[in-house]
Amino acid sequence: MRRIILSTESGADLPKNLADKHDVQVVPMHVIMDGQDYLDGHLPVKEIYEYHDRTKKIPSTSATNVHEYHEFFTKIKTDFPDSIIIHIGYTSKASASFQNALIAAEDLQDLFLIDALNVTGGLTAVVMYAVNLLEKEPTIDPAHLIEKIKAKVPKSRLAFIPGSLDFLRAGGRVSNLAYLGGALLKIKPCIELVEGKLVSTKKYRGNMSAVAEKLMRDYLNQYDIDRQQLYFMYSIGLSESIKQRMNEIANETGFENITWIQAGAMISTHSGPGGFGIAGIEN
Repeated sequence: MRRIILSTESGADLPKNLADKHDVQVVPMHVIMDGQDYLDGHLPVKEIYEYHDRTKKIPSTSATNVHEYHEFFTKIKTDFPDSIIIHIGYTSKASASFQNALIAAEDLQDLFLIDALNVTGGLTAVVMYAVNLLEKEPTIDPAHLIEKIKAKVPKSRLAFIPGSLDFLRAGGRVSNLAYLGGALLKIKPCIELVEGKLVSTKKYRGNMSAVAEKLMRDYLNQYDIDRQQLYFMYSIGLSESIKQRMNEIANETGFENITWIQAGAMISTHSGPGGFGIAGIEN
C-alpha cells in the first residue's frame, strides 16, 4: 500500500504539534520586513508589531516560489519514496502560491493539488479533515480521498475580526474594505472567505470582548458547523478573558473539541495584534 502524504503552506497556521503528530509537511511563505526576506515560521510575530510601532510601516508578504515548491515536493519524495502527495493549498484568490505550486508540480508524478480557497484556521480545518479521514481509512483510494477533500472545501467557514485596521488596510487583501470609508476607525469589520476571496461581510461596534462574542453567536447562527471540532484563531495581544469566554460558549453549544491557533508571522502581518477568528466545517 502506497503512503499518502499531506502537505500545506505556513499560511494555514497549522499548529506544529499537529503537523508533527500527523506528518503533515508544511512549506513556508515569506514575510519581507525592513528589506529582509524572512521565512514564515522563522520570524517572531512580536518583531512585526515592534517594527510597526517603531516605523509605522507594515511588512509585506509573498508567496512560496516555484523553485521552493519544487524542492519541497522533491524532498517529500526523497523522504517518503513511492508516496502519493496531496497538497492542500492556500487560497489562489489571495496569493500566487497555489499557481506556483501548480507550475512546480508539472514534471512530478503522483502529486495532486487542491485549492482550499481558504487561509489560516479555515485552511487548517480542511487539512485536519483530510488527516482524520486518512487515519480512519488508511487504505482509502487516493482519488476517493481527493474527491472527499474537495467536497469539504466549500464547507470550510472562516470568520475573523482583525486586531488592527491599519494592518488590514495596508495589506490590501480585502477586496471591498474601501466601502468602510470614514467609519474605518470606529468599527470592527468581520472578514470572511467568500469563494476564496477575503471579503468584509459585517460591521461590529464596541470593544473586542463584546465583538468577539457577537461574532461567535452570528457565526453559529449562520452556519451549521460540525460539532466535533471548532478552531479559534488569535493573534498575539488577545486577552485571556476573551479566550476563556469563547471556550465557554463553545462548550455550551456542544463542541466536542476546541483547538486554539496562534496566527503566524504571515497572517499576523495582515491581521495585526489582538485579532480573533473562528473556523469549522459545515455539516
